[in-house]
Amino acid sequence: MQHINLKNKTIFITGVAGFIGSNLALELLKTQSPINIVGLDNINDYYDVRIKEWRLTQIEKCISEFPESKYTFIRGELSDKTTIENIFKNFRPNIVVNLAAQAGVRYSISNPDAYIQANIIGFYNILEACRHSYDDGAIGVEHLVYASSSSVYGTNKKIPYSVEDKVDNPVSLYAATKKSNELMAHAYSKLYNIPSTGLRFFTVYGPAGRPDMAYFGFTNKLVKGEKIQIYNYGNCKRDFTYIDDIVEGIKLVLQGPPEKKRGEDGLPIPPYAIYNIGNNHPENLLDFVNILQQELVRANILPEDYDFEAHKELLPMQPGDVPITYADVSALEKDFGFKPSTSLKNGLRAFAEWYKNFYV
Repeated sequence: MQHINLKNKTIFITGVAGFIGSNLALELLKTQSPINIVGLDNINDYYDVRIKEWRLTQIEKCISEFPESKYTFIRGELSDKTTIENIFKNFRPNIVVNLAAQAGVRYSISNPDAYIQANIIGFYNILEACRHSYDDGAIGVEHLVYASSSSVYGTNKKIPYSVEDKVDNPVSLYAATKKSNELMAHAYSKLYNIPSTGLRFFTVYGPAGRPDMAYFGFTNKLVKGEKIQIYNYGNCKRDFTYIDDIVEGIKLVLQGPPEKKRGEDGLPIPPYAIYNIGNNHPENLLDFVNILQQELVRANILPEDYDFEAHKELLPMQPGDVPITYADVSALEKDFGFKPSTSLKNGLRAFAEWYKNFYV
C-alpha cells in the first residue's frame, strides 16, 4: 500500500461544518500541520445551525494555534458544479474527503429531493472535478475518500456486515444514494484511474453530534419532560461508533490510497476500496438508553429522581429502519492496524458533558 505524507498537502473537506467534517479538520490541524485545509459547507437548516456555527468556531480557534497551516472556508452547495470547479481550479487539492451529504433515513421519506441533489448530483460533481484534475498531465487528486453508510447493508441477514457482502437491497432512498456513490466511484476509478476509498460509517455519536440521532433527540426530549419513542420495542441493536474513532480511521485511510495497477489487458485495475468503520460491538437500544440516562444524571442535566420509565414509549419498527447494524472491521484492521475501541459509557459521558456546557 502506498503512503501519503499529509504534511503540506491541500485537503478539500466537503461538509466541514458537519459532525465528522469539523472533527476531521480539527484532528488534521492538530496532528498534521503544516497543512492546507479547504472546507465547503452550505450550512443548511436540516438541524440546529448554532451547532454547525459552533463547530466552525472551534476550527477557527484551532487554526490560530497553527499559524503555519492554512484554512479556507467556502459557503456553497455541493450540487453547484461551478462552485466545485472553481475550488479545484483555485486550490488544486491533493486529497478530497467528501463528507457532505443529506443524512438521515426517515427524512429521505419526506424530502427525497434533498438526497438526489446532495448525494447524487453533488457526488457526481466531485467525481468530475477529480477526473479533470489530471488534465494536461497534472498530478491531480492523489486520493478521494468519501462517506458511505452502514445503511447500504439494508436487511442483510448475515452479521456482522462485511464489505464482501452483497448490498443490493437498500430499504431507504438514503441507503440507495450511498450505494450509488460506491458504484459511481468504482466507475470513475476504473475509467480515470482515480484512487478512491468509500467508508461505511456505523451510527456515529459524540459531543456536538447530529441532533437527529437517537442519543441527542432522546436527551432533548427528556430535558423537556417529553416521552422518548423507542422503536421495534427496544429490540434494535446498533454499532455505536464514537466520533474520535471515526476520525482516526479516516486519517489513517487518507494516507493509504489503493494502488494504481494495470491488468493484463493494459487497462487500469480500479484503485478502489471500501471499509467499514464501526465499533464491532452492537448495543441493544434499551441498554444504550440506560447508559445515557446514567450519564445525563451524572452530568446534572437531569435530577437523580427523574422517572425515566414514565418517559419511555415502546413502538413498532419505522419504515426504512433496520433491526441491527454490526460492523466487521477486519479489513480496516488488516490494512491499517486500527479498530475502534471507545466504550459507549465513555462516549456518552463526553456527549453529556458537552451538552451541559452548550445548552444547560
